[in-house]
Amino acid sequence: MIKLDQIDFKILRNMQENGRLSNHDLAKKVGLSPSPCWRRVKRLEVEGIIDHYAAILDGEKAGFHLIAFAHVMLEKHQMAMLDQFDAAICERPEVLEYYSMSGDYDFLMKVISRNIKEYEEFQTGFLMRLPVVRSVSTSFVLKQKKHTTRLPLRLLEEGTDWVS
Repeated sequence: MIKLDQIDFKILRNMQENGRLSNHDLAKKVGLSPSPCWRRVKRLEVEGIIDHYAAILDGEKAGFHLIAFAHVMLEKHQMAMLDQFDAAICERPEVLEYYSMSGDYDFLMKVISRNIKEYEEFQTGFLMRLPVVRSVSTSFVLKQKKHTTRLPLRLLEEGTDWVS
């Protein structure tokens, strides 16, 4: 477990808000001089709390007009088959998120595509052709109501142990 203090939380909140802040501006916002601020950011990176940096794109404006959640049930649960399935899914760029699930389905994946035809090609031309797949049930997003990549850090601030 990694101990975080209030300054660490301030750094993380500010960086989640604007990942392009210069170290100088970040240091001012959190009440540190630039050198200690930089060291803290580096520590947060090394410890894996800051996973990576990226630009967050608007999928709709980029041309992706369909978001689908595919619920997948497998035929068999043998390790070799699961490994092959994992590898095949993880190679697909349209699969944005992929989870092993409890409940009625084995896996849930968030898939983005330009249109319904493109998604249908993904499902029938790729997913359903995988020998381990028993069934796929798809839900389509009608309207995105909330989307954030920010973690609710305030929920962690009372107890400052970060579980890794």
